[in-house]
Amino acid sequence: TDKLALGVRLRESDLPLVSRGGGASTTRLVSRSISAKTILNGITNIPPGGAIPLHYDNCEESVFFVGDGVALLGNDEVQVTSGDVTWIPPELPHQFKNSSDQDTLRIFWTYASSSANRTMVETGETHSIDSEHSNDAD
Repeated sequence: TDKLALGVRLRESDLPLVSRGGGASTTRLVSRSISAKTILNGITNIPPGGAIPLHYDNCEESVFFVGDGVALLGNDEVQVTSGDVTWIPPELPHQFKNSSDQDTLRIFWTYASSSANRTMVETGETHSIDSEHSNDAD
């Protein structure tokens, strides 16, 4: 990390990769750990045939896709491909699935709050996004 007068340069390859289960992994980028006040972002890798579990967040989220997949947004299932972007309002259940049988789906996500929380629909468990992606328990 290079701290500049007005910001920070982050390099994905220099940052920890955190397992998300099911073969998915995440690199946290912008977070409170670098003094971000209002956003969080990072990159999640979803293996061929894999998925991120159905969940909802307490704030807006935007996701940029690199690869082919399926986004479940509420009750709507939409095909996504490289370059597509989703905007997800707070509390909307959503899920991302990799539809490839060979290539990893990469998603670049941004939350509109540095105190974003994720609630898993299946279990009702809620965790801080920032702590989930830092190997810390919330």
